[in-house]
Amino acid sequence: MPQIPAKAFAARSQLSGAKISPDGSQLVSRSNLNGMDYVMLFNAASGEPVGNFPMGEGNRLNWVRWAGNRRLLVSASAWDKFNRYWTRLFVVELDTGELYMIGRKEPVRDGDNVIWVAEDGSSVLVSIQANPRHYPSVYSYDLTRDGKREQVQGSRVGVWNWYADREGNVRIGTGLYRKKLRVFYRRPGEENLHMVDKIHTDDLKKENDTYRYLDILGVEPGTNVGYILEESEEGKVGLRRYDFARSEIVDTLYEHPQYDVDGVAFSRDGKPIAITYTDDSSHVVWLDEQLGAIQKGLEGALEEDKVLIASRSHNDERMIIQTGGAADPGALYVFTPAAGTLEALGEMSAGVPFEHLAQPKAITYTARDGTRIRAYLTLPRGVPAKDLPLIIYPHGGPYGIRDTLSYDAQAQLLANRGYAVIQPNYRGSGGYGDAFFDLGYGQIGRGMQDDLDDAMDWAVGQGIADPARVCLVGGSYGGYAAIWGVVRNPERYRCAASWAGVMDWDSMLRYDSQFFSRQTTNRWRDRYEGKEDKDFRLADVSPVQQAGNLKRPVLLAHGTDDGIVNVGQYHQMLAAAKKQGVPASELLIEDDGHSFTEIASREAWFEALDEFLKEHNPPD
Repeated sequence: MPQIPAKAFAARSQLSGAKISPDGSQLVSRSNLNGMDYVMLFNAASGEPVGNFPMGEGNRLNWVRWAGNRRLLVSASAWDKFNRYWTRLFVVELDTGELYMIGRKEPVRDGDNVIWVAEDGSSVLVSIQANPRHYPSVYSYDLTRDGKREQVQGSRVGVWNWYADREGNVRIGTGLYRKKLRVFYRRPGEENLHMVDKIHTDDLKKENDTYRYLDILGVEPGTNVGYILEESEEGKVGLRRYDFARSEIVDTLYEHPQYDVDGVAFSRDGKPIAITYTDDSSHVVWLDEQLGAIQKGLEGALEEDKVLIASRSHNDERMIIQTGGAADPGALYVFTPAAGTLEALGEMSAGVPFEHLAQPKAITYTARDGTRIRAYLTLPRGVPAKDLPLIIYPHGGPYGIRDTLSYDAQAQLLANRGYAVIQPNYRGSGGYGDAFFDLGYGQIGRGMQDDLDDAMDWAVGQGIADPARVCLVGGSYGGYAAIWGVVRNPERYRCAASWAGVMDWDSMLRYDSQFFSRQTTNRWRDRYEGKEDKDFRLADVSPVQQAGNLKRPVLLAHGTDDGIVNVGQYHQMLAAAKKQGVPASELLIEDDGHSFTEIASREAWFEALDEFLKEHNPPD
């Protein structure tokens, strides 16, 4: 099996996040060139680049979307000189080539939460949180360089999320306040918001101070009826029509018998046209028969594992089609239904030869307490699946997040180097219902970690893995779980590698308290610690606090601009590892954040990981 360079796995397409204009004439995407983020513009008919707009030094591009046909909205984030993290909105004027910032000039914590865009691109509504201690207010912006800014909805205690109807009227506000879900509603034509009492009740509360799932998708103009995702009595999240004035479900539009609905697509006139759900991978169910027929035809023509209508013009004159699979990073096409043409735009990872990639598969194993755990196993190609070196690769989060049977560049890199890779959806992961989610309550570093150990035991028991050659690798919470694994159970693991991992939970919560209310911080502490074991403390499962047990080599990596897990976590653990005298490889990446915003950062991590594993857990 040929070895694919780490640089190829790290590379990203210039078509990342591509979206088609409302009239179908142009495409916009995000790109990173030589360390700077760009907005890229392409001709939709030819696929040729027609413009690029640099975001400027220090600005990280979060997303880009169309506002009419001749204007783009761009979200960017950065740190200021006082080490404050902020997000801002920019406008790109395609007629003039100008890129300028709109909204407040001073840094704000959350300044890019767009809740409505005028169809002609002339104005937007933005929910703005000035700082972590303030509830957000809603402002209307005219999308011109010196355009008018007007507050249209003031903040309200307990309201963190605002929703507007398709005509740009702020109609709903929601938030958790004092352990209750509060929903405020404005009837058509009224000025005042009213609390919807039937939703604001204690029967929303379940065990462990968690709440039944409720996601408001919007309300129709001139009516009291909108759409929500909500659990049924059986615990399945479905798409419902909802009367906000009466606080009752009108009817259920879609509910899968086994899996939660996790996404909804709407038509131009605000009607739901598709839903998504996830079993081992994501699936689309079209409620619009015409689009469903197009999807079916494309699947037959392309013969790929996955075919997705990723973006559509307003009247469906053109569409962006994305293909791929768990062993294929995929490609993008432009489809013109009237002409019946399907033109290739480009591959998502052109340097990765998909014919040499490994095909992951879903497996299920039983944890020590009888809990069934779903996981994904990737085996190296060209070698027998017997006594292989093994990588346990837990996902981040941890709560409500999950891995799926989809392309993962890091898992493929490791398999290409000869390692078997297991990605367990340990207890507390999302997508498996409330009962499984609640099993993770108070189990950080304990039951959740047992699930990783049990994944190793399953692989060893199957004869796949050599028990003397097992390492842990992860990022964010997965990075914590990797380092904690070798601290907690050095007899099991040879080494561990962490990108942006939490290393001390108490200091992590102190850092988070800058951005959350006291109630939110306490709620997170309760979830992490649990309430059953009164003697348990987070220090008991914090690698920094328990570093006296560290005996195995570690790779620690972090970005200096990480706004999620502060880089201080890295420095604390690095100092603790050196004090123990264990081999500690270090990778500190300047000017990058929690995830790999720059291709060079991901390449540096992949290369460091590759070299670390070759030294401490060689594949042959």
